[in-house]
Amino acid sequence: MRSPTTKPKPRPPAAAAPPANSLARRGLAAALVFTCLSAPAMAQTAPLALTPADQTLITQVETYLNAEKGMTANFLQVADDGSTRTGKAWLERPGRMRFEYDPPDPQLLVAGFGVLTYYDPQLGQTSNIPLGSTPLGILLATHVDLNSAGVDVTAISQAPGEDDITLVRHGKTSEGTLTLVFATNPLDLRQWVVTDAQGHQTRVSLYDVTAGGPYPDRLFQFQAPGDNSNFSSGG
Repeated sequence: MRSPTTKPKPRPPAAAAPPANSLARRGLAAALVFTCLSAPAMAQTAPLALTPADQTLITQVETYLNAEKGMTANFLQVADDGSTRTGKAWLERPGRMRFEYDPPDPQLLVAGFGVLTYYDPQLGQTSNIPLGSTPLGILLATHVDLNSAGVDVTAISQAPGEDDITLVRHGKTSEGTLTLVFATNPLDLRQWVVTDAQGHQTRVSLYDVTAGGPYPDRLFQFQAPGDNSNFSSGG
């Protein structure tokens, strides 16, 4: 069964405050962290039987992703309950990512050196998990290989101007799924959707994307917001 098409939003509206004390609705960070820490197991999803056209698209996507070593972007995050937040993101392969949310949101998500760290001030805690146990670990791999034994393609949707590919780690659907949304002509990553084990979806749309890197190591080293030693992006 092929996934429905999701159109990326080009510019962000004013961000709404996230609801308090709701782990399932904390957005991208919760989808990446709490699916791995506490979510119940999901039924296994069968890999998609790829057609020649599907295989051609996957090869094009792999070539594109492996050529993109680093980028900065502004982002719009839409949680499962419809609340929105904005911020700035840095991504650099292999395995490095930073999501800074715009004030007054103090949450921070940092991936580097094989570990994803999520700081949640409302809970007063910092969570650390292996990056390889998260859906975005597929995107940040040293070499993106969507035909590998460790990754299953479970859905592909193509519409005029957009291609969507849904991925899951083989045998690990409890970690959630990742849907990559590409604009076409030329191929360009514009959005991803993380779906956790309970079916909650978080959509992240990228805009003002700029190729970049290499970035300084300290950008991907975690210090809690308010720590005087914390890296300041100035952006």
